[in-house]
This record gives sequence, C-alpha cells and structure tokens, in this order.
Amino acid sequence: MGRLGSKRRVGEEAELEAVEEEKEYEVEEVHDRLQSSRNSRLALFGSDLRLGPRRRRPPRRPAVDGEDGFFHDHIILPDNKWYLLWTKFILVWAVYSSFFTPFEFGFFRGLPDKLFVLDIVGQIAFLIDIVLKFFVAYRDPDTYRIVRNPTSIALRYCKSSFIFDLLGCFPWDIIYKACGSKEEVRYLLWIRLTRALKVTEFFRDLEKDIRVNYLFTRIVKLIVVEIYCTHTAACIFYYLATTLPESMEGNTWIGSLKLGEYSYDHFRELDLIKLYTTSLYFAIVTMATVGYGDIHAVNVREMIFVMIYVSFDMILGAYLIGNMTALIVKGSRTERFRDKMKEVIRYMNRNKLGKEIREQIKGHLRLQYESSYTEASVLQDIPISIRAKISQTLYKPYVESTPLFKGCSAEFIQQIVIRLQEEFFLPGEVILEQGSAVDQIYFVCHGALEGVGIGEDGQEETILMLEPESSFGEIAILCNIPQPYSVRVCELCRLLRLDKQSFTNILEIYFVDGRKILSNLTDNNEYGGRVKQIESDITFHIGKQEAELTLRVNSAAFYGDLNQLKGLIRAGADPKNTDYDGRSPLHLAASKGYEDVAQFLIHEGADIDLADKFGNTPLLEAVKQGHDRVATLLFGRGAKLNLENAGSHLCMAVSKGDSDFVRRALAYGADPDSKDYDHRSPLHIAAADGLYMMAKMLVDAGASVFATDRWGTTPLDEGRKSGSKPLMMLLEQAKADELSKFPARGEEVRDRMHPRRCSVFPNHPWDDGAERREGVTLWIPHTIDGLIRSAQEKLGLSGSGLRLLGEDGARVQEVDMVHDGQKLYLVGGDDGAGQS
Repeated sequence: MGRLGSKRRVGEEAELEAVEEEKEYEVEEVHDRLQSSRNSRLALFGSDLRLGPRRRRPPRRPAVDGEDGFFHDHIILPDNKWYLLWTKFILVWAVYSSFFTPFEFGFFRGLPDKLFVLDIVGQIAFLIDIVLKFFVAYRDPDTYRIVRNPTSIALRYCKSSFIFDLLGCFPWDIIYKACGSKEEVRYLLWIRLTRALKVTEFFRDLEKDIRVNYLFTRIVKLIVVEIYCTHTAACIFYYLATTLPESMEGNTWIGSLKLGEYSYDHFRELDLIKLYTTSLYFAIVTMATVGYGDIHAVNVREMIFVMIYVSFDMILGAYLIGNMTALIVKGSRTERFRDKMKEVIRYMNRNKLGKEIREQIKGHLRLQYESSYTEASVLQDIPISIRAKISQTLYKPYVESTPLFKGCSAEFIQQIVIRLQEEFFLPGEVILEQGSAVDQIYFVCHGALEGVGIGEDGQEETILMLEPESSFGEIAILCNIPQPYSVRVCELCRLLRLDKQSFTNILEIYFVDGRKILSNLTDNNEYGGRVKQIESDITFHIGKQEAELTLRVNSAAFYGDLNQLKGLIRAGADPKNTDYDGRSPLHLAASKGYEDVAQFLIHEGADIDLADKFGNTPLLEAVKQGHDRVATLLFGRGAKLNLENAGSHLCMAVSKGDSDFVRRALAYGADPDSKDYDHRSPLHIAAADGLYMMAKMLVDAGASVFATDRWGTTPLDEGRKSGSKPLMMLLEQAKADELSKFPARGEEVRDRMHPRRCSVFPNHPWDDGAERREGVTLWIPHTIDGLIRSAQEKLGLSGSGLRLLGEDGARVQEVDMVHDGQKLYLVGGDDGAGQS
C-alpha cells in the first residue's frame, strides 16, 4: 500500500507539473479581464509580484552545471524563486524610499519616532540586499552564460551601483543632527533616489510580460511618472519656503498665499497634510496652467525653480503626448515584441511543443529584443550601394581573417561580405545537426561553439572548438555531403550567415577562388584534421570543378563568345586545359574559324601544337574545316600540322578529289612524299586515277616521280597505265627536272625497281672441278666492299685482302661492272683460293 501510495503521489506531482508547465505558456486573454474592474488590474500586479494565493510557479530552468537551489557554493542563482520573491519585497521598499525621500527632504528636520523606526527598518532591508548582491550570479552580456565566480560578481557590483547603494543606507537624519543641523548634509538624502531605478526596471519587465495588457501598463507607468514629478516638485516648493527665516515668511509663496478669507501666515504651525496638499496643488497647477496662476513665485529662488520646473514640464508633456501617440499607433518596439511573442506562444501551444524547444524559442526572441537585433527590414529603404558599404565596414575584417578564405581575391571577399546576414544564438542551441543537409555557411564573429560527433561507443564527443574567425558548414556545401558533425553554442554567439545559393553563384563567377578555398580545406592546419576522413571527397570535388570549368571555357570557344571567354580566363581559368577528348579551347576555335578567339587564346599562352586524343592539332583542325585565316594565323605563330599517318590522309584526300585539303596541307608543311600502308604516295594515287590537276599540285609541291610502292611501281609507271597523255607529259617533265637535280636518283630507282643478283664461289675460276666448292647467291649492294663483306660472311671465310674475280679471272673493282646473274669468285690476297 505504501508503495502504491508513493507511486500515486509521484504521478500526481508529475501531472501537477505538466499542468503548471502548460499554464506557463498559456496566453491569457488580458483584454477581457481588464474590462471587469480596477480590482482585476490590481490582481494582475499581485500575480506578477507572486503575492496572491495562486502564485504562478516559475519555470524549472536548469541551473549552471545542472544544479539548482537557493545557494550553490554560497552563490545565489538569479532565477531562484526565493530570490525573485526577495526582489519583489525590495521593490516595495524602493517605491516607499523613492517617494518618501523627497518628502523627508522638504517637510522634515528630523523624523518622528514612528517614521524613524520605519526608515531604519527600510535601510536594514537595503543593507541585506547589498550583502546578497555579492552572492548573486549574473548572466554575462557577452557570452550569455551564468557567471558564478565570487570575485567577478563582487567586481561587477562594485563597478555598478555599490557606492550609491551603500551611501543610500546611511542614517542621514542622525548624521544631520550630529553635524549641528547643517543644511548641506540633508542634500545627501537625494542619493537614495537611485533606488527609483528598481521601479523603472520593474515597469520595463512588466511591459514585456504578455500576461498584462501593454496599453494598461504604459498608461500606469506614465501616470506614475507624472505623479512622482509633481510630488517631488511639491516637496521642493515647500523646502524653498521653509528654509527662509520666520521673519521672512511673507516673502515666500506660501507665506504670502491667501485663498479667499484664509491666510497662510505662520504656515509652519499648520498640520502636515494641509501643507503637503497646498504644495502639491501649487506643483500641479504650475505644471498644467499656462500663464500666471493662483499661486506664484515671490522671491528670486522660487522664480528660478519655477522657470526650471516649467521648462521641465514642457519636456515631460512632450514625453507624455509622444508616448500616448505611440500607444495609439502601436509603433513601439516593445509592443511589436509582445505581439510577436504572443503569436509564437499560440503557435507553440497549438502544436504542443516541448519545454526545451519552448525555452529556446522564447529565449531567442528575447535576445533579439534585448540586443536590438538588426533585421534586414531596417535597411530596406537604403540604396544597395550604401548597404554594401555598411556590410563591408561591419563584416569584412571577420571574413578576411577566416582561414577558409586565405589567399582569395578582394573582389571575391567583397561579394561574400555584401550577402551576409547577422544572427545571434543562445548557449545550448544546436545550429547544425550531424548528417543533415546544409543550406548555410556560418562565420563566427563573437562567442564560442563546439563541434560534437558520435564516437564509436555511441557517446557524444567534442571534435573541435569554434572561436571567432572560424567557420562551419563549408565542408558539407563545398563537397555536397551531409554535415559531418553537430555544432552547438557554448556562449552567446554573433554569427554571420551566407546562404548556399548565394555562395554557389559567387563560386561560379570566381571559380579560381573556389579552387583556393578547396585547397585551404586540405592544406590549412586548422582544417587538415577536420577533413582528413573526407579528403577523397574534396579531391573528387576539385576534379569535378576543374572539368566543369574546362567545359565552360571550351563551350565559350566553341560558340565564339569572346567576352565570356575573356571573363573566364581573366578570372583564372587555364586556356591550356583540355576536355575528355584532349581538346583545348584553341582546337574548338580553330575548327569553327573564330579568328579573334584564336588570336586571344594564343596571346593568353594556349599551346598551339597540342594534339588531342585523335592526333589533331589546332592547325590541322583549321585545315580540315577550311578556315584559311585561322590556319594562316596559327602557321605564322609557328604551329605545325603534326599529321600522323600523313600519307594515308593525303592519299585519301586525293582519291576523294579534295584538292582544297591537299593544297592547304601541302601549304602548311605536309610532306608530299609521305606514304600510306602500301608505301604509295599521293602522286601514285593521282597518277593512277589520271588526276592531272592533283598531280600538278603535288609535283609543284616537290613530290618525287621516282617514289616506289611495295611492288616497286613509280608514279611514272602508274601514269603510263592511266593512258593520260597530259599527265604523262607532266610526269616525264618532272622526271627530267628531278634527274637534272639528282643524277643518282635514276640508278637508285632502277635498283629498287629491278634489283640485281650474282653468284659468288669460294675458289679461283681456273681451278679444276675437284677443287670447286659450293657458292652463294647474293643481291648486289651499292658498293664492292659491301658485296665482299656479305660474301665473306655467307661463305664463312676468314682473313683479309679478299677480292672478287670474274669468270675470265679478271679482278672486279666497281659494283657497276657486275651485271645481273654474273658468277664471281672470292679469292685471297695472294691470288690463291679463299681459305676457309
């Protein structure tokens, strides 16, 4: 039973917490409640002060390092419910002190016993508050983290309001009496008015409380301001009158005052309430009346104060009217914040979002409000050029110092800067999650973040720390992969966001900077460890970008878009790069006949002799497509055809009758005697087909009529077979011209056409039959020494001084003396037979 009871209590407590949590985020229809009565409005104040019987339970927020309680290591957490209750208690005393201090200054010269005791109790309460402030943690405005260091807390408080708080707690009434009632001492009472800041802070928080109607809060605040100003003025008016001697009472505003039959002679003897009411009446009438009123200044001191007071009233009136106007038009920043918060909370309630995400959403909205978050709408009416200058002034130093952009051009940095958006994030928020698709790159301006990954054991582990001048999200975007790690905020962060689409568009224009960025990812020490596991992805992406860039350059050259080509190359594209077929931009420009494009590419250093996978050079492309001007340009710059298998190309062109290609090829360096696989020259084909003009073109280009194919046939032989008399005359004339220049050419041709042979025996021609031995048959070479060496080698003879003899025993000294089929004898130097 006990266990069941405990389970039931635990369930009831959990249900109660769930209900209270739901109530915490419930938007109350304050407008309906404000229409009931004045008591309902006071009830709202009581609810905010947590004084009513149904106090709203504050949300259970996680304390620093996950701990909660009034004290933690003697440090008070600022969101603790007991400390919040204490602040409301001190607020009541602050209201009392703010109103009573001017009253005491003006109407008392020494407090009555009851008021003295009450004043001492109040000062003791403020002294306790001073002591507590040395132990209250605070939220760092820069990092937005709770600071619990006692030294930091003490220094912060001492630098802010500690001196004024301490001086305000002094018993100035006792000090005044101890100093002989010196009036100068009483002026130090005004130090206590610094406690009014607690009241203004209360109204500022109340304005942001969406449970209270904003119009009602502002009106109450304005009324309190006006009442407090007139109250203080009334106290000063009476002070000016009472500080004069009694003999001069008639020279004061109240001493000379006469309302109807009633006179204020000897006003010091009147009761306190009548004196305060009269002074307050004077202050209100002076504030509201234009001109000379019922009560007016009498002496110079009063005149001077009235002038100051009236001037202040004009400013106060303008302030009141301006605030009322703002309430009517609903244009204040606070009201916009409240309206937005209401809409967000309605959305969260409708979708039943969890507590953690609720806190993050509300905290982010408060951060935007408190930090005067600059949205794009603020600058939407400013020209783009001025907005760009603003962005450069604010963000350029952060972007330039980011390692990701090291070495990038100033133009690229400028384009990045003008597209940045500023964002703030609270500690604990996860900006990017591991494995998610990334649409933004972030640059850290202020704060600290951590990169978190899942280890092999399934636990979270910190991979890296991100500090100012760092960036994240770039790996996922540049490599087109999921986010490799989660990014979580450690301190309040000010980040610069760049959308993926904008970044991609910039990289398409400044692609050289894109390659530099990818290089920075792998080369920089900061990035090397982070991207080690995805280095292959980056390498692949670099190759992909290079290929895409080459295709863009080639496309511009193919379509003759000189302006785009200039932009790409001047932005850093290499005109020497080739596509998948090994073609450079100059290949495509030459094939299309774009002389201006080809000239620009040559000027930019393109390789004019580069051959593609098919062996074609830019000059050959121009020759094939018949673009003489481009071909002349390339040939003039020293380009070569580098025509592989030139004989096959020329023979094919001759057989097709493509005289234009043959003419261009010969003009730009093709060999007219180049041969195909059958050793046939173009002149062979022209002569065989009876192509007179083609043959004349080849002959004029220096083609030889003595060239032989694999069957020993010359173009002259092919011409005889064709039966064309003009062609035969052309070839005979070419033969005569060639023999006149090269006389030995005829014999060489003859030898190639009809090779001679002889038989060589290793004995003397006069030996008898018994001494004769087997010989060898040899082709006759060009020299006699070559014939002797060949015969000696084949017959296996040794020795030196060998010579050849004819059948008649005569010595053969020249190879031209040997006729086809002749028998020769190889003998030694002593005219004997060759020795084996």
